[in-house]
Parts: sequence; structure tokens; C-alpha cells
Amino acid sequence: MINQTYRLVSPRQFEVTYKDKMINANKVVVRPTHLSICAADQRYYTGSRGKEVMDKKLPMALIHEGIGKVMHDPTGHFKVGDRVVLVPNTPTEQHEIIAENYLRSSRFRSSGYDGFMQDYMFMDPDRLVLLPVSLNPKVAAFTELITITMHAISRFERIAHQKRAIFGVWGDGNLGFITSLILKKRYPNSKVFIFGKTSYKLDHFSFVDAAYQINDIPADIIVDHAFECVGGRGSESAIQQMIDHVQPEACLALLGVSEYPVEVETRMVLEKGITLIGSSRSGREDFVRTVNFLAEYPEVAEYLETLIGGCYPVRSIEDITNVFEADLTSSWGKTVIEWEI
Repeated sequence: MINQTYRLVSPRQFEVTYKDKMINANKVVVRPTHLSICAADQRYYTGSRGKEVMDKKLPMALIHEGIGKVMHDPTGHFKVGDRVVLVPNTPTEQHEIIAENYLRSSRFRSSGYDGFMQDYMFMDPDRLVLLPVSLNPKVAAFTELITITMHAISRFERIAHQKRAIFGVWGDGNLGFITSLILKKRYPNSKVFIFGKTSYKLDHFSFVDAAYQINDIPADIIVDHAFECVGGRGSESAIQQMIDHVQPEACLALLGVSEYPVEVETRMVLEKGITLIGSSRSGREDFVRTVNFLAEYPEVAEYLETLIGGCYPVRSIEDITNVFEADLTSSWGKTVIEWEI
């Protein structure tokens, strides 16, 4: 069958390509239905990754956050019509120690490999996770982002000491919201403090125990462990504040992505015995845990509806450009695409 793929060929320019795909016994055919735009997608769309990277990566279909409907499954894992979340990480090998999302050989959709902006996806059954029927598809669209937090917390729990009375989360954006929410639900007897720079964004964090502006943090505020969800150039000052406001032997979980090197005050990292935990992307197990978590705590999914910043139907290449431009001007939340092209 002929499959249409909608690729970014240069900054702000999409083109459709046609590829003859064979339906075989090992692949599940899925029609994408709801997609979500990530900051990484926008860096490609606007060309801010730099010419060398753009020349290497493009042309490429964007989007690595999304769900779809099963259209055909010769493997017998799913029924036609099942809603599934699409796992963008595609490992090519297994390792007894290194997780699939850290293997250098793994392929990640919309980062050098075509993402979900296609008519149909032909995927291995283990790259799909069945969704609860009750889950809002607009929330399910950004499941992949939620798995980033779930993965980071699982790494934190393997390493951090057990004094977890107060958590600090730096970053008042989407990832900070998700991380604060999951920490609060996962540790109901602990306090969660959010640290951000924008008042109206902090107002959305109604479930936390305290919210602080980063330029006005009381000197006596101390947390047991901290999560950095800032990224970019702001991650440097966030990490410094975390070092200043954590207890000795704390763990600092770093989730934010920066295109530039950042300085870290290693003297105080050593003096306090701080552990830095880096986390990137996620794997199938994180998707399974996330879907099970949302099914177990439907109130979390309701809170996550706050993150739906806008939802737009896409039926043409012009619509794709328009929705990416709309996302650039959005001040809060995730932009969701109803993929009807």
C-alpha cells in the first residue's frame, strides 16, 4: 500500500512523500489520531538546531508524542479499533544493563528518523501500549512526555536515600507540572515545592504545598531532593539554586535539555555529597507504568487536562504549518493535533 509521510524539508516547510509499504505478519498497522508538539519538534521546525544538524536530520517527519487506532494486526496482540500509545524509541539490540533509551544504537522517531506525521504507522507490537478506554485522548496524546517523568522518578528511587519529606521541582512549564503532580500523588505524605519564574504559570500548580518565585526564594527553604525541569540556558541557574537549597547527600534529578554547556558548582556538589542523576527519554516499560498509573489514578489524568493548551484539526499541509505557528505563540500547555489529514 502507498503510505503518505509529511516531512519537514527545511525550516517551516513541509512536503508530502509517498512510500510503498508492505503489510507483513510482524507489523501492526496503526492510524495516528492525536499528536502533540514537543519543544524538540519546534527546534527543528524553526531551524534553531543549527545548519549542520538540520542538514544531517532533514528531510524528516516530525512528532514523537502520539496515539493511534489499530487498523490491522496480524500478530494477534490487539483488536482492530484498539486505541494505543505509540512508543517512539526503537531499539535494535538488548543489553543486560543499559536501558533501551540509552543504547547508542537505538533509533528515536523525529530525531533523525521519521516521526508520527504519517497516514499509517507500521510498528512492532512491543512499540505499542493499549490505552484505557476512559482516558481522554487529548491527554493520552502527550503520554510520551509523562513517561519522561515516570522514567526519571524510577531512576531516582533506585539511587536516592529514603529521607523524602520535601521535594523541590524547578521549572513551571509542562514537565515541571507533570513532575510535581506525579511526585505529589506518588508520595502523598511528602511535601512538594515548585520553583518558577512566571506567576500565572505557578497559579496552575494548585496541588503543591508551596510555590516560590526563583528570584525570591527564602534562604531557609531546604528540600531533601530536587528535580530540574527547566532546560535551555535557564538550567544553569536552576541547578545552582538546587545545590543551594538541598540537604547534604541529596539527589538532583536532571530532566531539562540544554543545547549549550552549563556550569555546575562542583565544589558544593562535593562538599554536600550531592548525586546528579541524568535522565533522557524513556522505554516501553516506562510507557506501561505510565498507562497503568493513569488508569489507577484517574484524578491525575483530570489534572493533566489543565495542560491541554490548544487542540487543532489538521487536514492539509497548510494546517500543519498553521498548528506549529500557533504552538509557537502558546503561553501555556501542550498543543494537541487531531490528525485527520
